[in-house]
Amino acid sequence: MIAFNRTNHQPTTFLLLGIPGLEAVHIWISIPFCLVYLLALMGNAALLLIVKSDPKLHEPMYLFLCMLSGTDLMLTSTLPKILSLFWFNDREICFEACLTQMYFIHSLTTMESGFMLGMSLDRYVAVCHPLRHSTILTPAVIVGLGLAIVLRGAVLLSPHAFLLRWLSYCKTNVISHTYCEFMALIKLVCDKTKIHRVYGLIVAFLTGGLDFILIICSYVLILLTVFQLPSKAARLKTLSTCVSHVWVILMFYTPAFFSFLSHRFGHHIAPHIHIFIANVYLLIPPMVNPIIYGVKTKRIRQGFFKILTIKSI
Repeated sequence: MIAFNRTNHQPTTFLLLGIPGLEAVHIWISIPFCLVYLLALMGNAALLLIVKSDPKLHEPMYLFLCMLSGTDLMLTSTLPKILSLFWFNDREICFEACLTQMYFIHSLTTMESGFMLGMSLDRYVAVCHPLRHSTILTPAVIVGLGLAIVLRGAVLLSPHAFLLRWLSYCKTNVISHTYCEFMALIKLVCDKTKIHRVYGLIVAFLTGGLDFILIICSYVLILLTVFQLPSKAARLKTLSTCVSHVWVILMFYTPAFFSFLSHRFGHHIAPHIHIFIANVYLLIPPMVNPIIYGVKTKRIRQGFFKILTIKSI
């Protein structure tokens, strides 16, 4: 039975289906999801603690990394509900909670993209203008950029929640997904949704799309500068400072673009593939970001070992 608000055909609750066609193995699928959740939680918390406790890491790159880790920690708050769905078949989520979850997921992923752009700006200034790095990227500038990124994500994504709040959902209240996602909700609406879809595309371009273009431009300028260096050793040393950031970019934008394209053009792709890609986009970057920087950055790696040593004593 579908419980609807009679005034505007809104369900009082939605039912999350999980991964369509794989309901019988939800309990097994929950194992990697649980591992991802624990690794993301511990990794990002440890990363924040390490950067906070080491004054030598209070540099623009690591301050942006802390902002990214904080955002990742907030994103992992969706995992308990997904695990509850897998473990206890807890499918029900109220209408307001669903819209709130949708808003925070999309706004936080937008902020992630912005922080990666900030990190690419830091790499550009460090490589192309090394003598002016500390004067260009001052603490006040870093804080200002961070606030601008947060406000951009919060403001541009807020119309989604308000617009969806007043639409009619007369088809069904079953969401074929593991969490409340914009495109999954739009499919349940019986009103015309062209404006909402167009606005979604515009926001996607102005945030993730524009960020990615600017990141590519920054790395083109970095490469042009690196190739002008006199020795191979100097070129390799300079490029090595960008490796961690490049890996983080690839781990974030690759599933993001696959998810975006599969929703818009992959009408013949099986539903569980859509949802798998969407979950990879949401959950894998928060897990791998601390691992990448822990492996590639000596001081962060030493901080991780120090935390493990303290816990083992």
